[in-house]
Amino acid sequence: MKLQHNLGGLEGLDPINVETKVFVEPWEKRIFGIHTAMMALSNQLGSSPPKYAIEKVPTKFKSFWTWGHLRMGAEAMHPFEYFRLRYYEKWLGGISGFFVSEGYITQAELDTRTAEFLADSQKSAAPLPSGGSPAIDAQVTKYLREGDSPMRPLPAPPKFREGDQVRVKDVNSADHSRLPGNLKGKVAKVVRVYEGAFTYFFPTKDGIGTPMPVYSLVFKPEDLWEESLIDPNSVYYNDIFEVYLEAV
Repeated sequence: MKLQHNLGGLEGLDPINVETKVFVEPWEKRIFGIHTAMMALSNQLGSSPPKYAIEKVPTKFKSFWTWGHLRMGAEAMHPFEYFRLRYYEKWLGGISGFFVSEGYITQAELDTRTAEFLADSQKSAAPLPSGGSPAIDAQVTKYLREGDSPMRPLPAPPKFREGDQVRVKDVNSADHSRLPGNLKGKVAKVVRVYEGAFTYFFPTKDGIGTPMPVYSLVFKPEDLWEESLIDPNSVYYNDIFEVYLEAV
């Protein structure tokens, strides 16, 4: 399991960043906008609710891109790099790597352009490219307003009910996971069974991807952390996909 999958079980990750600004540097707004536009133009939107007429949008971006892909790109980093880089630097690395892997640019082109900007700081202040397409703008705006839903009809009744005791499986998280590493092997109580089934953006090696129930679980903090680190009157909740759970 990669270190960045297990943050909830680690101590001493100082210094803690108490930055209150959402965007610290101007380029962070830009990378957020790029990611949002990629989601709004992703090729799966023609089949996920609500359906978009994505095939009619005149975009050269023809790939599948979601929050999950962005998260997977960050988790694929070397742990030392993951902790060294700022939040939007991880985004920038994941998105840049995706454009290389999908063939939109080459690694050589990316390296050359990066070297140019590092050598001439004035380039970063140059005007942005002009132009664009009103149809693309309309699609991005529509997506920002309506989004896309991971909820699907239940393929089968949920395995667990409210009040059941369950154990979190010790699954191999591989390259990408939605299961916090410090919960593996821990016992919890089901406090809510969410309505419907939830799909993940793409299949992962640890079992999510197809529509399945999701449960809200309550854990005892003393089962997760040292006594000196917890408030004795607190409880801890986490929403977990069904494939990660087994009956006690």
